[in-house]
Amino acid sequence: YDVDYNDDGTVDVMNMAWGGICEADKVALNLDGGHRTTENIRRRRAFTLSLPDVSHIAEADYFGIASANDVPDKFERTGLTAERSSRVDAPVVREFPLTLECTLHEEQKVGNDVRFVGRIVNVLANERILDDKGNVDPVKLDPVMYDTFQSGYYALGRKVGQAWDTGEKYN
Repeated sequence: YDVDYNDDGTVDVMNMAWGGICEADKVALNLDGGHRTTENIRRRRAFTLSLPDVSHIAEADYFGIASANDVPDKFERTGLTAERSSRVDAPVVREFPLTLECTLHEEQKVGNDVRFVGRIVNVLANERILDDKGNVDPVKLDPVMYDTFQSGYYALGRKVGQAWDTGEKYN
């Protein structure tokens, strides 16, 4: 969920379905040019990406239902709280357990849409989602995945293999 500020300093948040990590320290957001968020990122040159957990699925879904162009107080309606990032000119949603703080690195035109590439300058993780080594534990994170085929949300968390090891039998 992309989070930034409107002209008047209020929180702008949107449900971002298309994008992801594109380099070790970068993320790509693919946005419709008509979103208020698109203009806010251009103006502020920063944004945060927050991952909600299953317990906040209703609030997160609402961010995709309501457009800030039509519902200027959509963030406030959810009862969630935000605080100003200490690293970038964007807010952090306190209730979401994982946030990437990003500066705008590059803007690309993609048809009628825009791809923003952001540089990750900091990662905020709630202590409750960390393992004993201080790394994010995906089971504790309790993240949500959006399924474009059925328009459903699914909880993730079951580990089914180890990267760079499970396929080793084919070497």
